[in-house]
Amino acid sequence: MDDDRPAPPPSPIAPGADVSRLSEHEIEARIELLKQEIVRLEAALVAKRASRSAADAVFKL
Repeated sequence: MDDDRPAPPPSPIAPGADVSRLSEHEIEARIELLKQEIVRLEAALVAKRASRSAADAVFKL
């Protein structure tokens, strides 16, 4: 199935990107954004694991 939605814009924060020209404030802001993203990803991982565990329990019968 083709997805006609436009691709999201690339993230302004890329792992390994040069940060030498950023100010302390900009670096702190990036760190905070990355911490929030880690929390979001960990929550998604917990949800996926719970879903998989539930599916495993159903098919173990």
